[in-house]
Amino acid sequence: MDESAFHAARLAHTPHPCAFEKALLAGHCRCSYASLHALAERESVSCLSAQASAACARFKSLLVSNAGFALRIAPGEAALPHAKQMKLECGGLTGLARALDREGGVADVSDLVEAARVLYGGLEAAPYSEIMRAVAAFAVRRRRG
Repeated sequence: MDESAFHAARLAHTPHPCAFEKALLAGHCRCSYASLHALAERESVSCLSAQASAACARFKSLLVSNAGFALRIAPGEAALPHAKQMKLECGGLTGLARALDREGGVADVSDLVEAARVLYGGLEAAPYSEIMRAVAAFAVRRRRG
């Protein structure tokens, strides 16, 4: 299956794509709204809640807009490579959990994002300087050679 056909089929099967799909598939975190699907020998994650999907997508877009220095990317850079996406998603969720004093780490992504929205009065007011320290510190596993 070519890439364009795969993406078209994926959009048809996942009406609410998960913003933190890479982190979930890597086993870094869990989400109560996540639904795993196998498509063309690949796994994808969709969200069972439109509202949770929108909140997570908003948080991820705020992470991207604040992560320029931490990820060494230029403003408006098109698509991030896989390793930088992993740093952004896993490090961003870990940083948010630390900012919320969640000792167990990221137990449930949607719960974490909702708790931040309630505590800070909106995701825009979250402490991104603290969160970006976790993004910069997150180490992606190296390939075995």
